[in-house]
Amino acid sequence: MIFRSIAFFAIALLVLASCTNRPVPGEGERLSNELTDSIKLITTAADFNGFGVALVDSTGVLYANGFGTADVSRHRPYTGNTVQPIASISKTFIGLAVMKAVDLGLLKLDDPVVTHLPFPVVNPHHSELPITVRHLVTHTSTILDKENYLFRAWLLQDTTDLEKNLALDIGECRFSAPNTAVSMEEFLRRYLAPDGPWYSDSAFADLRPGERFAYSNIGATLAALVVEKASGMSFDAFTQRHILDPLGMRCSTWHGEHLADTAISRLYRTRTEAYPRYFCATYPDGGMVTSADDFAKYMAELVKGSRGTGTLLSKESYADYFREQLVDSQFVDRATGPFTDEHNIGITIGFSSEGFFGHTGGDPGLFSMFFVERRTGLGRYMIVNTDLEGWEHHKRVWDLLGRYASKMSEAR
Repeated sequence: MIFRSIAFFAIALLVLASCTNRPVPGEGERLSNELTDSIKLITTAADFNGFGVALVDSTGVLYANGFGTADVSRHRPYTGNTVQPIASISKTFIGLAVMKAVDLGLLKLDDPVVTHLPFPVVNPHHSELPITVRHLVTHTSTILDKENYLFRAWLLQDTTDLEKNLALDIGECRFSAPNTAVSMEEFLRRYLAPDGPWYSDSAFADLRPGERFAYSNIGATLAALVVEKASGMSFDAFTQRHILDPLGMRCSTWHGEHLADTAISRLYRTRTEAYPRYFCATYPDGGMVTSADDFAKYMAELVKGSRGTGTLLSKESYADYFREQLVDSQFVDRATGPFTDEHNIGITIGFSSEGFFGHTGGDPGLFSMFFVERRTGLGRYMIVNTDLEGWEHHKRVWDLLGRYASKMSEAR
């Protein structure tokens, strides 16, 4: 989420103003209304303010909507077109961008990253072994998220109540002052280049690249920089051209910090207390800002891509994207369950142990998840604008979405 011009800000507002809700066509209309009414009943007792949901199948979008409140102080409702950051689900866009660059002949998955970067990135414990693009997008690069990432990447948007907001507890991370912002490339150089001011050997595991799965935000962002350098375009421009525009995702942006308060959901610590607005220097690892309506289009494309009918990538690249890349020996403790994204992984897309692909996300004031059942192609998405304190009401909505996905798909 790096600062852009005033012109970009004006264009972003016009784009969001043009977004309109889309009715569910045909035989699914009755089920759509029934689902809406059922979710509204849950909303009255939910322990979060606002949320968006979406359902898809192999033919396209079944349902997208929003519920609750996007801004408590302004009494602004959360709708299917309300935008907010989606956190780590954003990484799935990195994978698509990498595979698009492969399709265009700009890079190969097994290229050493140093062939595309303006500064060296080498594991100091195994300097003879190159870190490859594939290592980055499968979280096997050995690059770790240490303090100089966790304490510097999240930046407050303004200086209002700066001292108080800098002291906010946001878990293992910290907010930084807005005047410390640097570009994504400069952030990565400072953190990963041996002559960088934040460099430390401890930012690399004492393992061979490719040896072990270890989820890495900073590694994923480095993959985005590789796309930038290989394509000669900024990562946001590359994904706009090759993902957002082709899918008609008119309400989506990597730069939510340029949107007015009235154009984006607030993110909440509690039902009544909002976080200050913030953004991330390493924006590709979690900074996509989108709506339920737009994300439904994206999820529908992923379903089609997993079945060989996607439009963004070649069949071969989609096959690589959705191929389980890792084996048992690359894990220490494998996550199990239907809705976990770290049991195995494709090219940034996660696979559960029970036949689903997808991803989860979490940042201050938000929780997000989407999963698609591989056998049926039924997908569901949920994003919440309030810190996750419990799972009861989230689960009620999630389970309801699962039941109606089947019903609405059959009704088509």
